[in-house]
Amino acid sequence: MTDDLKSRLEEAFGDGNVDIAGEGNRFEIHIVSAAFDGLNRVKRQQAVYAVIGELIASGAIHAVTITATTPDENT
Repeated sequence: MTDDLKSRLEEAFGDGNVDIAGEGNRFEIHIVSAAFDGLNRVKRQQAVYAVIGELIASGAIHAVTITATTPDENT
């Protein structure tokens, strides 16, 4: 599951760095991407949920914590 999740996120946020931790159906996602520039925290999380929503709806992911930052914020 972690590989599928990471693959989806890397495809969607190709310019960024995706780190995933977790097991079973609970994950922590940290993404650093220029795609988040100019977006508030809620919009950033919505962008990530748009990519993984199918996995949540199917029950493959039950709980997720998202940290989404821009490269400038991550330095």
